[in-house]
Amino acid sequence: MFNNIRYLFENHEKKINTGGQPEYIIAGLGNPGREYQDTRHNSGFMVLDRLSQKLNTTVTQLKFKSLCGDAVIAGKRVLLIKPQTFMNVSGEAIKEAAAFYKIPLLKVIVIYDDISLPIGKIRVRPKGSDGGHNGMKSIIYLTATDVFPRVKVGVGQKPRPEYDLAAWVLSKFTKIETEQLSPALDAAVLAVEEIVIQGGTYEAMNKYNN
Repeated sequence: MFNNIRYLFENHEKKINTGGQPEYIIAGLGNPGREYQDTRHNSGFMVLDRLSQKLNTTVTQLKFKSLCGDAVIAGKRVLLIKPQTFMNVSGEAIKEAAAFYKIPLLKVIVIYDDISLPIGKIRVRPKGSDGGHNGMKSIIYLTATDVFPRVKVGVGQKPRPEYDLAAWVLSKFTKIETEQLSPALDAAVLAVEEIVIQGGTYEAMNKYNN
């Protein structure tokens, strides 16, 4: 499967339109592949899908080891990306895209799942540690900073302490959980837009850290 993804990057990257300069990168984290759809670890992908739909764009162009899409929020051009590297090396895609457009990490918004938050809750933060999240760990390690805005989507704690963490984050939401999650995905979209509009996280934190 990974070889197929690599083939697509090598043969189709040249097709993306790189005209214009984005001011922000908005990255939703997750794992590529149908088997990972609707899993807790793909909450970042879910938010980005809702955001792209709201902005009437698609995230389908291949570049920076990611699926990419162009959009505009409040007159500011943004690059939407869904890294296709698999979660544990998400930093490769983030670093490459930010370096190409010379975008400071302060203007890279990362959306990802958080098991410390209950389903239906989100948290906006301007910086912070990886919190044990492997995707964030990769981004912080490869960019050498933890000072960048992030929107965390609650996916619930493990049902019991001995439950395997990997199995938990790769499990799919139940029907009831999906209903609980939906408002949080919408709130995350609004929080991301607020960060771009205001040029920082202060207002988004006040509005959406419920």
